[in-house]
Amino acid sequence: MVLTKEDQILIKNLFLLKGYGAKRLIKAFPTKNWKMTTLNDFLKRLRDTGSAERQAGSDRPRTARTDKNINAVNELVLSQEDTPQSHHTTRQIARETGIHQSSVFRIIRQDLRLKCVKKRRAQTLTTANCVSRLTRARQSLRKFSQSAGNFIFFSDERIFAIGAPVKRQNDRIYAAEGVKKRDIPAKRLLRTQPTFSKSLMVSVAVLKLGCTELIFMGAWRESGRRILP
Repeated sequence: MVLTKEDQILIKNLFLLKGYGAKRLIKAFPTKNWKMTTLNDFLKRLRDTGSAERQAGSDRPRTARTDKNINAVNELVLSQEDTPQSHHTTRQIARETGIHQSSVFRIIRQDLRLKCVKKRRAQTLTTANCVSRLTRARQSLRKFSQSAGNFIFFSDERIFAIGAPVKRQNDRIYAAEGVKKRDIPAKRLLRTQPTFSKSLMVSVAVLKLGCTELIFMGAWRESGRRILP
């Protein structure tokens, strides 16, 4: 049982001013539901230290979140400046240092004050790609005037499948015991779908002055042909 701050102040005043013990406190305040062992421990701390506060170092000493382990986790959880993408996951850190994975997580969040950010996929640009893009950009600047460059736009589109994905591992049916699979009607057993699924195309263009609105085009395939209404 944990005593509240108000209960600690009340017990301390009654103990110091009137000499109340554990039994008398329980008898005087039956609605508090205080435990005898809790009061005895609290009063013993008052006699020994004269204060109701916990003494420094009286708690259970840390065994996992020590300075040594915090420094070890700090070296592994962050990438080095000269070697990007060299950081470790919490599972890898736990395996390498011998620290429990939950303790590794608490060190990262509470001691190192780090937060987890999800990565995003992006295209890899080589040195040749960067040089080529810079050359094309300079050629475009020489070819067009500054006023004309405001109206040069770049467009791109992406096709999104409309049909919901199906996980075949969970796509099952139940049949009575003794019924063989070949005796189940095809309408129940088969999951049919068209050869070409429905899809939606989204297009947008950007230029120096801004960007266009999203353009949605319903696109689906029938008999190998693409139709845009």
